[in-house]
Amino acid sequence: MAEARIYEISAEEAGLRLDRWFHRHFPAVGHGPLEKLLRTGQVRVDGGRVKAGFRLDAGHQVRIPPAVVNAPPQAAATRRKQLRVRDEDRDMLRQAVLHMDDALIVVNKPFGLAVQGGSRTERHLDGMLDALRFGKSERPKLVHRLDRDTSGVLLLGRTARATASLARAFQSRAAKKTYWALCVGVPKPLNGHIRAPLAKLASARNGRERVRAVDRDDPRGQRAETVYHVVDKAGQSAAWLALMPLTGRTHQLRAHMALMETPIVGDRKYGGTDVLLHDLQPRLHLHARAISLPHPEGGQFDITAPLPPHMCAAWKYFGFDADWQEDPFAEWEA
Repeated sequence: MAEARIYEISAEEAGLRLDRWFHRHFPAVGHGPLEKLLRTGQVRVDGGRVKAGFRLDAGHQVRIPPAVVNAPPQAAATRRKQLRVRDEDRDMLRQAVLHMDDALIVVNKPFGLAVQGGSRTERHLDGMLDALRFGKSERPKLVHRLDRDTSGVLLLGRTARATASLARAFQSRAAKKTYWALCVGVPKPLNGHIRAPLAKLASARNGRERVRAVDRDDPRGQRAETVYHVVDKAGQSAAWLALMPLTGRTHQLRAHMALMETPIVGDRKYGGTDVLLHDLQPRLHLHARAISLPHPEGGQFDITAPLPPHMCAAWKYFGFDADWQEDPFAEWEA
C-alpha cells in the first residue's frame, strides 16, 4: 500500500510560502487541488493543518499524500512543453534585463505583458522565465507583480533563499517602490498622503478585477495608502506625479488617482472616456520607476528603470525631464 512521504525543508527553502514550495516540487497539481488537500488535512506541516500562505522554516516537515507522491509525471511534462519560450519572446525578455547577479534578476517589464497567466492569458512573463536561467538549474521566480499595462521594475529571485528574502522585504514594507505617472489635471494639494481603503467590486466587466474606494468603517475595505508628489505640470491639463504606495492593493495607484479626480492618462477602467490627452498614445501612463530594498546577500540594493516609449513621447511632448533623478520621498516618514 502506498504511503505518504515526508519532506524536510532545507535552509535554502526557508521563508517560502507553502503553496509556492508545493508547486515547485509538484507542478502538475494546481492551486485548487492543493487547497482541497490542505482543507482535508492530507497535506500537513509538522503534523498540523496549515493554510496555503503558511511560511515554511528550515526543519519543517511537510506531509505529502500518496496520491500526489505517486502521480504520473505526464501532466508536469505537458505543462513544461506548453511553457516553451518563443525566440522573439526570449530576445525581448533578455533585452529587458536591467541587472543580474547570483541572487536576483531585474527586468524592465514592457507595457502590455501580463506577469502571470489566467483563463484568458496564454502569453505571460511567468511562462517565459526559462529564458532567464542564464546557466542556472532553476528558473528564476517571481517576487511581486505589476499590472499588465504597468511597465517598469520587476524583481526575480534566482534561488529559493533569495526569493524568500526578497518576498519578506516586500511583505515587511522594507521595499520602497516609486512609480511615475502622467495624470489628467493636477491634484490638490500638490503633495499628499492618500488614506482610502479599497474593496474589490462584487462583479466586473469581462471578468477582470476592479476596485473602488470605500468608507473606513466598511468591512469590505482593505487598508490602502499612497504618498504622492507633483514633480511637474503642464498648466492645469496634466501633471507628472511620483507615487509611493505604502500598501500593495490591486490597482491601488490607479484607483487612488481616480479618487483625486486626476485619473492616470490612458486608464479607461478607472477614468472613463476622459483619460486621453492631445496626441498621446491611448496607453496607461504608469511606470514602476525604482525600487530600493535589502539585497539577499547584504547591503542595500537600488534600481531604476527608464520610461517605456509611449511615456518618453509624452514627457517630450510636455517638455518634462525624463532624466530627473531626485527622490521626492527621501525624507518622508510614515
